[in-house]
Amino acid sequence: MGWPLRLVRAAIGLALVVVLLGGWTRLNDAGLGCPDWPGCYGTWVLPQEASALATQHPHATVDLRKGWIEMVHRYAAATLGLMIMGLAVLALRRRHGSGYPVRLSLGLLVLVIAQGLFGMWTVTLKLLPAVVTLHLLGGLVTLSLLVMLHQQLVRLTCGETTRIVSHPWLKPVMAVLFLQLALGGWTSTNYAGWACTDWLWCHQDQATGYDFARGLNPVMSVGPNYEGGLLPADARAAIQVTHRAGAVLLLVVSFMAAWRLWSRVRLRGVLCLYIALLLLQAGLGIANVIWLLPLSLAVAHHAGAVALLLVLLELNSRAGVLPQEVKHGYAAAH
Repeated sequence: MGWPLRLVRAAIGLALVVVLLGGWTRLNDAGLGCPDWPGCYGTWVLPQEASALATQHPHATVDLRKGWIEMVHRYAAATLGLMIMGLAVLALRRRHGSGYPVRLSLGLLVLVIAQGLFGMWTVTLKLLPAVVTLHLLGGLVTLSLLVMLHQQLVRLTCGETTRIVSHPWLKPVMAVLFLQLALGGWTSTNYAGWACTDWLWCHQDQATGYDFARGLNPVMSVGPNYEGGLLPADARAAIQVTHRAGAVLLLVVSFMAAWRLWSRVRLRGVLCLYIALLLLQAGLGIANVIWLLPLSLAVAHHAGAVALLLVLLELNSRAGVLPQEVKHGYAAAH
């Protein structure tokens, strides 16, 4: 089990880098730093001077800094894809072994191919919000599945072949967390982070209209350039307050789950870390509103969301129960 474990650990580390680079790219408005795909201005290595490209692309605004941010993200993602392909090959070679997670390994390969397509569509469809949001979620799901693959391989190394399922109280927390991550991505891709100026209300000194029908509609016209956002103010305000409502819901279900799991002493350390990160993430969200989304706080909020996901995955693994325990009412008794 040596090589699969080494490779999946390296892939988790790189997936974490790719997800954070994706956020960095997004927050630096570098999603269209390269107007083409898979290269950048028709090349794989950008020149030192923008003038060398400006004459070849007279209708594009050449920004080498944004171009390099985008290309580093692409190169890291491509390397991750090769690693996941290697994991799939190792899984096929071990497909006859008892309990080896072959389906999970192959599913990751399918997912990373889809991620490559979404990366291409992000550029060719000019930051279409639905595509960019799904690309973000795909990266988070890729990271989550790699962590789950590592957990299964570790158990297999220890001789445990019985499947472990999520604790019933953590399933709704995971579902709400992914909903909140999707809302965060939708807020970012529609440039709705600036829609509200008050951390408790949207606008304290003026009446605010909320166009939820338009703001939460994922179907948008293909063709326009969505850099900077095209939705009106009331639609963006609706997105912002919906994201806040998601945060409140996540806090509620998380505290309920923590209360139910607190009796399991070995989980208390991870539970405390998760709740602390959750409160910190809420504080970062409020700070982003108060100080109008400075880059440092926006990056910290993005990284905090990733950290929250990783800690919840660890908690879910430690709290996991056997299928027969769920069948006989383990969750209800504890």
